[in-house]
Amino acid sequence: MITISKPVSIRETYPLERLGSPDHLLFFDIETTGFSGDSSRTYLIGGVWKAPDGWQLIQWFADREDSEAEILIAFFQFLRKFRTLVHFNGEGFDIPFLLKRCRHLGLDYDFSDVESIDIYKRTRPYRRLLGMENMKQKSIEQFLGIQRDDQYNGGQLIEVYHQYLATRNPTLYDLLILHNEDDLKGMPEILPILNYADYFTWPIRFQSQEILTQTGIADHPAPFLVLSASSDVSAPVPVRSTVQPVCCHIDGNRITFEIELYHGTLKHFFENYRDYYYLIYEDMAIHKSVGEFVAKEARKKATAKTCYIRQDGCFLPQWEPLWEPVMKKERSDKLSYAPLANVSFSEPAVFERYVRQLLDWLGLNR
Repeated sequence: MITISKPVSIRETYPLERLGSPDHLLFFDIETTGFSGDSSRTYLIGGVWKAPDGWQLIQWFADREDSEAEILIAFFQFLRKFRTLVHFNGEGFDIPFLLKRCRHLGLDYDFSDVESIDIYKRTRPYRRLLGMENMKQKSIEQFLGIQRDDQYNGGQLIEVYHQYLATRNPTLYDLLILHNEDDLKGMPEILPILNYADYFTWPIRFQSQEILTQTGIADHPAPFLVLSASSDVSAPVPVRSTVQPVCCHIDGNRITFEIELYHGTLKHFFENYRDYYYLIYEDMAIHKSVGEFVAKEARKKATAKTCYIRQDGCFLPQWEPLWEPVMKKERSDKLSYAPLANVSFSEPAVFERYVRQLLDWLGLNR
């Protein structure tokens, strides 16, 4: 086994306190000879952490085929110093892989004494918002404008490792170490990607509202309500997401929602339709206590679909009833509306609830 330990330079662009006590965080990554812990081996384990005098890196490299147990023992003994393990897709690969290798080698180690934070798992739900084809670590680095020296992936380096064991070529050794080192140093530097997950879990505060006329769904001029809000979290790269009738734009700590309003006639449906008559000529429902005085030929028993009154005006979409009356195009519609004149964001709790509705609709509220 070869052990590498040295200081490294890592830019801090995310508050480590959001993950836990900074001096108890260990970022780790592994390299393996395959993708199955039942039939492949671990040949390299690395970690970085913030010590009092700066960031430090440590790597344990299996320089022989029979060195795997040594690097596993060294890693798990070192892990006892930390409370939180930070990784990229570690819950999907690294952790279960190491557990299988420990069982295979008869080593009594596990991760029960540390908290696990998976950067990939936390950010995967926001792939569409970020406009990324995949959520690989290198892709996130490119999204954030982070450059790395290593140009290989773990799969490509499997054969490089076998060649190293056969030749002891130092150039091949350097390739293996560099790839793991860049993954490790890149992990703290991609933490700003977590700001998007934080953005939608931290409070969002109302700033302003205005009504504008823009091009709507049918490419015709339509009224929009533009809501501006702010957060204590700042997005590192501006992003935009649209699911009609809502568009969300995030730039820094400012978030803007553009919500297309409905201008026309909508219906308010009554729940207890058996207590109503439907007035044929007026196209509306009326309570039986009043409807008794309407000519029988002009009325009939209301049904769930005909028990409504109509209202003209401008309406704001809402997915759960925040404002009354609740208006719909048809009773079975999931999307409802509120008369814009009845809408108020003066109460922070009401605004927060409406923002959560918008984020749910956009698929961003996780």
